[in-house]
Amino acid sequence: MNKKMLGDLMKQAQKMQQEMGKIQEESKKKTVEASAGGGMVVAVANGAMEIVSLKLERDVINPDDAEMLQDLIIAAINEALRRAQQMVSEDMGKLTGGMNLPGLGNMFG
Repeated sequence: MNKKMLGDLMKQAQKMQQEMGKIQEESKKKTVEASAGGGMVVAVANGAMEIVSLKLERDVINPDDAEMLQDLIIAAINEALRRAQQMVSEDMGKLTGGMNLPGLGNMFG
């Protein structure tokens, strides 16, 4: 590989890194929503894999059945995080042209 080819490759890598940084920042601003219990529990996550809100319907709050509420919260949060991961993967896929590059899928988690 000659110096020009190596230089071109380095420029392409830098450009891709900059684009990945932009996608990461944009993903942090985007959110996805998931619910459990027929909408009784709603979790919202962003592309940084953070839960940004959690809503509980009053009817689901039963002091005599805390375990059910816990299960619904966990289900809603897990689904929101799965959806956020999928969103980020799709955004990264646009940059990589669908190439499966090791490490990109777990970049936010």
